[in-house]
Amino acid sequence: MSLDDKHVAILVEDGYQELELHYPRLRMLEAGLRVSVVGAGKPEYASAKGYTVKADVSADAIDANDVDALIIPGGMAPDKMRRHRAMVDLVRAVHARDRPVAWICHGGWMAVSADILRGRRATSFHSIRDDMVNAGADWRDEEVVQDGNLISSRTPDDLPAFCRALLEKVG
Repeated sequence: MSLDDKHVAILVEDGYQELELHYPRLRMLEAGLRVSVVGAGKPEYASAKGYTVKADVSADAIDANDVDALIIPGGMAPDKMRRHRAMVDLVRAVHARDRPVAWICHGGWMAVSADILRGRRATSFHSIRDDMVNAGADWRDEEVVQDGNLISSRTPDDLPAFCRALLEKVG
């Protein structure tokens, strides 16, 4: 199966961090993957700075069996994402299929809510370290941490390594 046959879903909610959504989205498109922006039910979402992005599909309408990798950008959006059962269920279902689940910054909150961190190495923005550790993660302060199908990074500065790791895992 070529990268052209792969489908990457990117979660979105209001308050998303611009670079953490658009940089991976563009890198995945550039590599030839099909990319869907997955929202909580609204047609459009605003970033922390007011930039908007349109959702391609709602989390309750996407089939996890059609997702080859899932990206969770940070900002304050993950705190809103985890209030939507369909979004949390999608993270859990993609993880259960052993497909890559990748997050950056505060995106780790979705991994906490999906209960997929126990006994796994991961990273995040430093301010949610305690949440990650309390959810069972072996938290590391590294630009990218891979543990099986989980890929995580800390901040926008880590995006090049984050995208390389995800593309390698998907390919």
